[in-house]
Amino acid sequence: MQRTVILITSLLLFLQYAIAQTDAWQQEWQETHHLEDDEDNQQAEDYYDLLNELATQRIDLNSASREELEQLPFLSGQQVMDIIEYRERYGDILSMGELRMIPSLDYQQISLLPSFTYLKINDNSPRFPRLKTIAKYGHHNLSTYVRVPLYNRKGDRNGYLGYKYRHWLRYQFNYSDYVKIGITGAQDAGEPFKINSSQWGYDTYSYFLQIKKLGSLDNLVIGKYKLSAGMGLVLNNNILLGKMTTLQTLGRQTSMIRPHTSGSVADYFQGAAATVSLSKTIKLTTFASYRPLDATLNTDGTIATILTNGYHRTPSEFNKKNNTHQTTTGANILFREKRFYAGITSVYSHLDRSLSPNTKTLYRRHAAQGRNFLNSSMSYGYLSHRLSINGETAIDSHGALATINTISYQSASTWSLIALQRFYSYRYTSLHAHAFSEGGHVQNESGFYLGATWHPWHKLQLRGYADFVSFPWARYQVSRPSSAQDFLGEAIYTLNGKWQIKGRYRLHLRQQDNKKKTALRQHHEHRGRVSATFKNDDWSTTTQCDYVKAANETVDYGWMVSQYGSWQHKWCQLGLFAGYFNTQSYDSRIYVYERQLPHVFAFPMYYGCGYRLSLTARATIKDFLQMDVKIGHTKYNDRDVISSGLQQVDGSSLTDADIQVRWRF
Repeated sequence: MQRTVILITSLLLFLQYAIAQTDAWQQEWQETHHLEDDEDNQQAEDYYDLLNELATQRIDLNSASREELEQLPFLSGQQVMDIIEYRERYGDILSMGELRMIPSLDYQQISLLPSFTYLKINDNSPRFPRLKTIAKYGHHNLSTYVRVPLYNRKGDRNGYLGYKYRHWLRYQFNYSDYVKIGITGAQDAGEPFKINSSQWGYDTYSYFLQIKKLGSLDNLVIGKYKLSAGMGLVLNNNILLGKMTTLQTLGRQTSMIRPHTSGSVADYFQGAAATVSLSKTIKLTTFASYRPLDATLNTDGTIATILTNGYHRTPSEFNKKNNTHQTTTGANILFREKRFYAGITSVYSHLDRSLSPNTKTLYRRHAAQGRNFLNSSMSYGYLSHRLSINGETAIDSHGALATINTISYQSASTWSLIALQRFYSYRYTSLHAHAFSEGGHVQNESGFYLGATWHPWHKLQLRGYADFVSFPWARYQVSRPSSAQDFLGEAIYTLNGKWQIKGRYRLHLRQQDNKKKTALRQHHEHRGRVSATFKNDDWSTTTQCDYVKAANETVDYGWMVSQYGSWQHKWCQLGLFAGYFNTQSYDSRIYVYERQLPHVFAFPMYYGCGYRLSLTARATIKDFLQMDVKIGHTKYNDRDVISSGLQQVDGSSLTDADIQVRWRF
């Protein structure tokens, strides 16, 4: 044990001087959205994939529309408006340094913008290009990925229909921001390739054609796509609306259509969606979708549960593949006049099997049921340079209500405040809603959130929030009405543009049933983090310490010390992560950022006792060929068997190799 600690500590000290600059946006996204276990992993994966797309195919900051700029998770509504008004007043932005002239943008946002945008000096003829021009000057991107586990799971030996390798193949073509075409084939580990109904090879495919800025047609996507409108009470399978995201964006409204580019089978539409400008102030978005679903069925053929994990590794899982179909159609009309906007959204869904969950279980008593679902809402707001008001109120086909409303104030780049109120009736149901919440659902929740950001001076940023929530009906592991409180405070100190010191503390209080289910007990969760980062032109290094105290019926502690660093020189990049963790239980688990390959999502979580090592390397050949490799090794000191069931590994360590190749032509 002591030798292991000495080895890890020595390696951490060595890394302080040996390693490299990471992709800044990846670390910022992970630290902002990776807030522990209450985040929706599927939504986080989809948003991570969107940011990878934006980083790969950046948008022109001089011609980007309001909707395109609102895709960036670190910009508030006021900042988006300030960028657009600056362009209208002074013309094209000539350099990223010129963004310092926009008072509402701070150092952090200006440093992240180059990862997702570029500057092009535009002419005055934004005509849609000819097909010949698109074909001649468009860009092709072909990438492939494989994960090779250097160990066997129980299911790999006997149980899974396929082999143990996860892999995907992705092709995309784009011409500026006018035309985009893509197809992705994906396979999870354990899934069969070209067997039974998988005659086309990969287990799942995503495909799309996107056309933008064609006359009054703002945006058209044919194939698989994602869509959001209002604040997500009726329609949102597009973006993650977490508590830190809300603090950064100040609760702004986002309405957009984008292609579904990943291999995920959850939360997408299949068909066509389009946004059309009916006039300078009115936009109409309409869509239609028909898609298969995986479902666990009751004995009478009705749906017990709609599945979203997309696993088809065993005969049982394979039999659930595409056994249900869903038809969805809807529209959103948005009126925007100067600083005011108002919109109406309506969505209708039909299932070819009746949804019939087990409502005898108390917390499922008011779960969605039936074949037909209709939801409608009105969104509204006011936006100025300082003050912003956003809201949406929705109703389902049974008359149940849901509403969310925000008001925020931003004083240049010095400080900002946001207050958010939401009420989601425990009877309200919507199949396509994702909005700000504590419980992860737009149902059975009422709360008030207050957040603030303050720059006492340019080197120091303070930010935090407090969220007070009540649940009027039973929840999972809570058999009666309950409440929760969530508090977070963070300080960021930047020195000379090279050093950055961060400190964060979070207190999360939740009520849960006691073991006998006779009363509620308070679950206390304390999480603290301190990190120091140094960056220069070629290399960077981050040292981080995490601490957890989880007080339930017992008190469990956990801690982790980790080091990440990277080095970059011309065509080569290297990155190395090392960490030692020691937690007393799953309740005291720890989440820590670890660099991933492009388009590869992971939610690193550590509990028990052990260490984690990973090495990433990237080689780029003349901007047309890029190869990424990652090798990760996790060693547990407190167990001889990892996981259980078909995922069980007979051993105390896991080693994986990830390889990705991207060809641009």
